[in-house]
Amino acid sequence: MFSKILIANRGEIACRVIKTARRLGIRTVAVYSEADANARHVRLADEAVLLGPAAARESYLVAEKILDAARRTGAQAIHPGYGFLSENADFAEACAAAGVVFIGPPASAIRAMGSKSAAKALMEKAAVPLTPGYHGDNQEPEFLKQQADAIGYPVLIKAAAGGGGKGMRLVDKGEDFIAALASCQREARSSFGNDQVLVEKYITRPRHIEIQVFGDSQGNCVYLFERDCSVQRRHQKVLEEAPAPGMTPERRRQMGEAAVAAAKAVGYVGAGTVEFIANQDGSFYFMEMNTRLQVEHPVTEMITGQDLVEWQLRVAAGEALPLRQEQLQIRGHALEARIYAEDAGKGFLPSTGRLLHLVPPAEGLNVRVDTGVEEGDEITPHYDPMIAKLIVWDEDREAALARMRQALADYRVVGVTTNIDFLSRLVSCPAFAGADLDTGLIERQQDFLFPESPEVPRDVILTATVAELLREREQAAQQGRRSGDPWSPWNRRDGWRMNIAARRTVSFRVGETQVDVGVAYAGEDWQLTLRNDTLLARGRLLAHDRLAVELEDRRLMASVVAVAEKRHVFLNSGTYVIERHDPLHLVEAGGAQGGGLTAPMPGKVVALLAQPGPVAKGTPLLILEAMKMEHTITAPKQGNLKGFRYAVGEQVADGAELVDFAPEASA
Repeated sequence: MFSKILIANRGEIACRVIKTARRLGIRTVAVYSEADANARHVRLADEAVLLGPAAARESYLVAEKILDAARRTGAQAIHPGYGFLSENADFAEACAAAGVVFIGPPASAIRAMGSKSAAKALMEKAAVPLTPGYHGDNQEPEFLKQQADAIGYPVLIKAAAGGGGKGMRLVDKGEDFIAALASCQREARSSFGNDQVLVEKYITRPRHIEIQVFGDSQGNCVYLFERDCSVQRRHQKVLEEAPAPGMTPERRRQMGEAAVAAAKAVGYVGAGTVEFIANQDGSFYFMEMNTRLQVEHPVTEMITGQDLVEWQLRVAAGEALPLRQEQLQIRGHALEARIYAEDAGKGFLPSTGRLLHLVPPAEGLNVRVDTGVEEGDEITPHYDPMIAKLIVWDEDREAALARMRQALADYRVVGVTTNIDFLSRLVSCPAFAGADLDTGLIERQQDFLFPESPEVPRDVILTATVAELLREREQAAQQGRRSGDPWSPWNRRDGWRMNIAARRTVSFRVGETQVDVGVAYAGEDWQLTLRNDTLLARGRLLAHDRLAVELEDRRLMASVVAVAEKRHVFLNSGTYVIERHDPLHLVEAGGAQGGGLTAPMPGKVVALLAQPGPVAKGTPLLILEAMKMEHTITAPKQGNLKGFRYAVGEQVADGAELVDFAPEASA
């Protein structure tokens, strides 16, 4: 076994590898960019080496710098994680040439599966079922459109060197094909440096089932059962689970054996995943093979009781697989939710900022949190905005779903917008709870998953009021303790008056509406009046950010986090943001004037879509590439496009004015 390894990655996966390495007594070397100088994976590793600037192409993607770091630190092997150089055959060969073990498959296997087109040709020879489509080298747009027309719509355009949902477009009709192809190729060039695509028949209501495979250098290969990754947004996975609901033992065996055949066809060694599209009639088709450890590997670990990173290390060190196929068993059910800094209500737009408050659910036998960040860390525009992977396990799917709902309710993040509320709705969605799964589930359940912004519940306003009063009381007590006379009545906030009951108003702003709560002090309690309804309330601060609120005969457990004027209220599995309003403290509203449209995050302009002149509401104006994804900026209403402030290829800052736009007065 190795005594020291270098981890050529960052974030959650780097921390995950360090955890297993430490348990096995293996020292770890982290690498980092300037943006990650204080990152969690750097703090956890035994050593760390700076690679270069924030941009991945100048740091994490520079093989020479990583190999130099391995040489200087004496690392015997390199774990590539996932993403970055994990599926780069040239890097795997460079490791071998440098005398450093690449903890992954042979370069030949990476190359064989690195091109979707070549992989499908290889799978056809291995008798692995394939989806109808064109996988050849002719990339002329008109020729590809002819192929799509012959296959029959809908079709899926996919980057041949793609992965992670990047470089993929669904086309429903022929007239949309050329534009979708151009967009797909732009994203493929940006993400993979290769704009070759393939065109496949799109299976209506498909399920995305993947098989975890593992091979060793002695020729052994096993499958560690399946994961259902059907719940996706923009072809990227949101929720994963194992085993797949409704999977029969016979179908599991067929898919597992097909996956092993695929792995053996390329002489596979290490951890890999063979992905299939499964039809409602029970048929399945090879989609691709990921020649690395997958983001969702924890659900497989939870149902098998195996540590797949340990398997990787042992196999890379020349050992045989720890178990044979007949020794592997499934126990219970596991779910994984990806906690992202993103706004689900705005097309899953990534969010950036500092994690001002971060409280994950308590970990234990049934709950696991894999993360690369801690409170105080920053989600930057340079890398994937994942905060953590939340994994739960229980004896069956129904119990695991209940665990997930509770764990999401216990997850509290302030500082960036997250998808936690969306995930809570998703696991409560009748279609998902009933295992009515396919890759279009999120689109099918739009009304349930993206409800119109409801009125902030009355209990949220009352809870925020009690939190304000408790905070004032605690601040007064602290001031009293510092004063040397803690028992002075002047250091109490109990509303005592000589001849009259103390009354006041606590005000909040909810959207554009001011909400006033009347407060009458009653000893340690308060009488609160909201919308002509009066009730007795009391509260108690608990550990960290928790508080108990009693409203007449009801008791609520909540969290209220104050950041400047904003109050983040976590109550009944929901997150609400309201503002404390003090009419005696007026601040002049700022913000840009005029009709400009701004960048939602730092990025690069990749296409200008409209000509100056009159435009209708919703007209696409330009495409901004940020975080390796394309975001289309549209006209917010009918008006006049006067011009663009940036040219194609130019970088823009967060909030930069992109367009000179004048809305029509009547629009």
